[in-house]
Formats: sequence, structure tokens, C-alpha cells
Amino acid sequence: MNLRSLCSLWFGVRAPVTRTQYIATGLGLAVFKYAVEAGVIRALTGNWLTPLDFLNPSLAARQAALVGGPEWLGWALFAWNLPFIWIALSMSVRRATGAGLPPWLGLAVLVPLAGLAVMLGLCLDRHDQPGNWRPLPGHELPPEASGRLTALKAVGAALAVGIVMLVLCVYLLESYGAALFLATPLVMGTVAGFLFNQPSARSLASTVGLATVVMLAAALVLLAFALEGLICIAMAAPIAAPLGVLGAILGRAVARAAGPRPVPLLPLVLALPLVAGAERLAGGPEPEYCVFTSVEVAAPPEAVWPHVVSFPDLPEPTEWFFRCGIACPVRARIEGQGVGAIRHCEFTTGDFVEPITVWDEPRRLAFDVVGQPDPMTELSFWRHVHPPHLSEQSLKSRRGEFRLVDVGGGRTRLEGRTWYTFAMHPQAYWTLWSDLAIHKIHRRVLAHVKQLAESE
Repeated sequence: MNLRSLCSLWFGVRAPVTRTQYIATGLGLAVFKYAVEAGVIRALTGNWLTPLDFLNPSLAARQAALVGGPEWLGWALFAWNLPFIWIALSMSVRRATGAGLPPWLGLAVLVPLAGLAVMLGLCLDRHDQPGNWRPLPGHELPPEASGRLTALKAVGAALAVGIVMLVLCVYLLESYGAALFLATPLVMGTVAGFLFNQPSARSLASTVGLATVVMLAAALVLLAFALEGLICIAMAAPIAAPLGVLGAILGRAVARAAGPRPVPLLPLVLALPLVAGAERLAGGPEPEYCVFTSVEVAAPPEAVWPHVVSFPDLPEPTEWFFRCGIACPVRARIEGQGVGAIRHCEFTTGDFVEPITVWDEPRRLAFDVVGQPDPMTELSFWRHVHPPHLSEQSLKSRRGEFRLVDVGGGRTRLEGRTWYTFAMHPQAYWTLWSDLAIHKIHRRVLAHVKQLAESE
């Protein structure tokens, strides 16, 4: 198979997929992907990503392996995974159709655990009917007015799916999970792309444009009804928007392949609440994550210590990150001294209440977190926007510490660590944002302490 045929098999939507091609691609790309990720993580962090960590559907072990690496590493791995997600989705949909199974079964590869079972089943199924996937050319295009009506129906159906899933997941199941952030935008795009192309084959550009309209309309609904603010929508967009577009492309391909043959959408839509319910029932204790940041100070530990325990007002933030509403540290004060003292780290959204658990002057200050403010102030057209993930504190700081390491020559390596949990999934994505925010908070505080210590 030449390179052009291979790219068509992996990234296209027209080439049929046989059982042999599916198995060879799955195993080959899995080994290649693991080798690259394990090598990069080892080189940049010194940690080993074992094969079991790589296959672990919770991804917690993989995230733990990133500790100590550069801050951009998690984002780079996220971008690296996008083409592999498309290959898995596209080939699984075509393989399911070629095996005589419902094409929507291939979308299940994104569901943790169930996705592995589906891929295994597609590998074991010996039926190869690639002719089932050969897209039909499509019949005569309907009049333009009918095309607009079809587009409106497709957008309306996709938005209905999204609204129902939002109410079910957030307000009934009280769960911000993969069913909401992964499966729902994918199915919304698939429904829109399929219905838009069912009466007649539309162009790829118009289908992608329709998916973009669906995602923008969903964001406007969230803003208009004060269900979310602009910051959270912007954070969700890098994962939800691409999945919506990919789903529309797959829906278009299924509609073209099916032609006049009926392909029911109802089983696909009904699968979403089942996935959300199963995810809610399977929920266990959230893994704990650690963010580490350090800075070198041109002062001995004895001079740095007082400014770690408490510090005066920080200058006004200039970073866009904080100016957009993310909680920003302002000052720190302490009540008492030694173990049992209560430290208050004041932020723009309120106070962190931190009882001291270790007072090892001038080497280590550790504390628990028993009270914390909102992680952000939402941007919205409305005066009051307080979605459940803020009121229920999905992001919870558990404890933290400062370490002052004497590196000689009257210099100190000042280290800050924060341990936290995050009850939003997929955590491999959402912790990219939380790690970024905590790193920026660390750097702002450590730089202030460094300036105070060195100025003396």
C-alpha cells in the first residue's frame, strides 16, 4: 500500500476498512504512539510511562508521569492525540459498516472501557463487506429553499440533543463527565451532518460550516440562559468544537454511504443517556494531582522564610489570564505561629484558609486547605452566573507547601507545591487548564517573594 492509499485509509471517509486493515492499523499505531509518548516523557521528565499506564482508561497514571516536565508538555500531548482520535473514529465507523453492523457503533471507541470492547469486537468479527461502505454519488440536489430548511432541521435536532444532555448530566445526574464533553458534541455533530446530507449529498465545506454553526449556537444558548460564562465555554471549545466537526464529517459519510437505505438515528441518541448514567454509577474517588513550581532567589533561606509565611499586597496583575477573571492572589497573612497557626491567602474571589501542619523554619512550610473561594469570576452578559461546577467546587485544593532549599552562595531554591482534585472529566483535558492556572498562581506568588527577599 503506497502512502496516498494509506493516508486515504487513515484520514479519509470513503475507503472501506477490512478486518485485516483494522487490526494492523490499531496495533501498529498503538505501538508507535506508545513509543513516542514514552520516549518524550522520559526525556523531559525522567519518568517512565509503562504500557499499563498507557492503556489505563482513567489516564491518571499518564498524567502523573508528566509531573516535573515543562508546562507545555500536556498541551503538546493533547494536540498529538487529535489525529489518532480521528483515525480511530473514522476507521471504526467504516469497519462497523463493512462488517454489517450499525455504523454508529464505531463512535463508541471514545467511551472508556466500552471503547476497548468495541474495538476488540470489530477485530474479532470476521465479516468483511466493504461494498457496504462505498459512498453513493447522491441524487439531484433539492432547491435552495429546501436546502435551508434541511439545514435548520439539522441544527435544531443537534441543539435538542445538546440541551437534553446538559440538563440530564448537570442538573439531574450532577456530573460533568466525558459523556457531556466528549460524547455529546460528537453526537451533536453526527446528527447534524447526517440529517443535512440525508436528502442529498452536500459538500464537505458546507457540512463543516453547519457543524460550526451548531457549536456556536450551543455556546450562545449557554450564554443567553446564564448556564455558563464565557471563560468556561472558551475552555471547553478546544475539545468540544473539533469533536462536533469530526462528528459532522462522519455523519455526512454515513449518509452518503447509506443512500436511500434507512439508518436510524434514535439508537445513537438514546445511547447518550445510558453512557452518562453508567459514567455516574462508575464514579469513584477522584485522583489527586500535584503542581510543582520553583524559582531561585538571590538570598539565603533565613531571609526568604518571613516572606513565605506572609507577604504584603502584590502588584496589579498584567497577565491576560488573571484579567479575564481567573482567581488571582492578592496578599497573605497569618494568625499565630508554628503548627496550628492559620494562614489566609487572599485572592480576588475570596480567601484560602490554610491551617499550618508543618513549621520547619527556614526549610519547609506545609498546610492543609479547609476553605477556598471560587476559582474564577465568570464573564457573561448577565450579572449573576454561577454554574454548578463553581458552587459545588469541582476544583478543590487539598493541601500545599513551600520548601526552601539552600543551594549555596547565599541563594535559595524556593519550591511551591499544590495538591488538588478535579471532579470534571475527561480529566486528562481539564487538568491541563487547572495545572496552567495553578502554575501561574505559583509563579506570581514566588516572584513576589523573590522580589521582597532580594530587595532586602
